[in-house]
Amino acid sequence: MNSPNSKTSCMVDHSPKEMFDAANNVPGWWSQNIEGRTVKLGSEFNYNYEDVHRCTIKIVEFEANKKVVWLVEDNYFSFIEDETEWNGTIISFDIAKKGKQTETRFTHAGLNPDIECFDGCSDAWISYIKGALRDLIAGRLARTAGKYRKAIRERATRLRGLRTQCDQRNLGCTLYPRAHTRARYDYCTNTVY
Repeated sequence: MNSPNSKTSCMVDHSPKEMFDAANNVPGWWSQNIEGRTVKLGSEFNYNYEDVHRCTIKIVEFEANKKVVWLVEDNYFSFIEDETEWNGTIISFDIAKKGKQTETRFTHAGLNPDIECFDGCSDAWISYIKGALRDLIAGRLARTAGKYRKAIRERATRLRGLRTQCDQRNLGCTLYPRAHTRARYDYCTNTVY
């Protein structure tokens, strides 16, 4: 059974405060293409990644060392049919001590299997949370940040190409008018990955 929202978590050998600070250092783990404040309740910031993805996010909950919640106010994707799929979705970071470690539970509420970008976006969040955010708190981000951004760019390019190929070949995509995920492209194009 699919989860109703995209979720992932990571454990680190650092305090909740250190994890909270790292999660709020959005340019440090998500993208250096962030404009605006990411560390204050009520502030807004903009994310822009080439012509692939851009969004405006507002911080709607900010509980020191425990929780941060973002509201996606505006969103654009170049690689899916509904470019605004993230509009109104909620992104949260719940941080808690678990034994000698700190756990961060990440949830993107509204990013679910019924929307087109679910597979690609969920994979990206997993890479960022379990990879870049963990690397940032461990002091390793400088060596690995490019790897995560390159993987996201390649995934978006592949999905955009598959959607175009599927549309051009008119291969039954009307079965999934809003959901051109990789698995559904496999069905439409009989492509094996």
